[in-house]
Amino acid sequence: MSKDKIDPASQLLELHVKHEVASLKGAKLRKFLNQEVSEILDHAGAITLNRIASKEQVMETIQRVVVDMELDAGIPELAGEMATEVLNAPVQASTVLSDIITREQATGFVEEMLELRQQRERVISEIMAHPVYQELVSNVVYQGIVNYLYEDNLITKSVPGVGSMMKFGKRMANKAVPGLDETFERRLKAWLSDSLPGLISRSEQFLQRALSDDEVRDTVMAAWVAVEDRTVDELREGLGDVELQAFVVLGYEFWLQFRKTEYFEGCARAVVAHLFVKYGDRPLTDLLGDLGVTREVIMAEVDAWAIPVLDVLREEGYVESLVRRRLTAFYSSAAARKILEREA
Repeated sequence: MSKDKIDPASQLLELHVKHEVASLKGAKLRKFLNQEVSEILDHAGAITLNRIASKEQVMETIQRVVVDMELDAGIPELAGEMATEVLNAPVQASTVLSDIITREQATGFVEEMLELRQQRERVISEIMAHPVYQELVSNVVYQGIVNYLYEDNLITKSVPGVGSMMKFGKRMANKAVPGLDETFERRLKAWLSDSLPGLISRSEQFLQRALSDDEVRDTVMAAWVAVEDRTVDELREGLGDVELQAFVVLGYEFWLQFRKTEYFEGCARAVVAHLFVKYGDRPLTDLLGDLGVTREVIMAEVDAWAIPVLDVLREEGYVESLVRRRLTAFYSSAAARKILEREA
């Protein structure tokens, strides 16, 4: 078939496809994307958040993407492998803690922690009231009294042989009166039980006074000085790959359960509600600006990702196929052919 008898619509289609493909590479592509980014940001300066979305739409998206989405079982395995690779990386042995967190930053964290004085006092009170702590105090006092009576008091230390005589006398008394030890222990522990509330109260008062801001600051910073020059590899000593992966799996399982709680939903709703209160009636550029998303930031990512990816897709033939699919329907339409036939 001669060239002049080729379907005009097909000719125009081929020319149009070549034109579009040529414009989607190199400097032309960057110029096009730069112009479109500018156009979109200009529109964002006049369009409000309320105009393009609602609180319920955002919450529905969170529900679909965060709460309901089924995550593949390979995710925790991959996360565990990545965490292992990170902890076993050579940088762990060459990086000291102070390279990650400076002493000034550590001091800032301590100062902020000291502002939580009420919470600190409450934690101390709750620890003191815990049955495990009370049992610990009771056993420590009991062992201290027994050791003092038979070994560490002033008389047994000053007079040679007294300690041995006391232990001998104890054994003889137990033989003469079986159960004497048990009676003594029972009565001593009964006394401790009666005295324990007072001991705990005085201990709490002592700790509240002793753990002043200066004491806490000095203690924490002394601990920091002791570890700030140690490498991350040294600090993680004892944490094997198996234990690390177990923690990753536990964290993953926690997230799967936590995301479905009413607490998570309540927190999400509070954040979304505040977002719309603050930005709902303001231009989208205000929100983007507060997030640090500027034209320069967008174009930097366009240069880093969009253009290289489009280059690969063009080399693979995808860009031409996409353009052809978009244009073929138009040039094959009756309306386009009718105009072309009329011009012919």
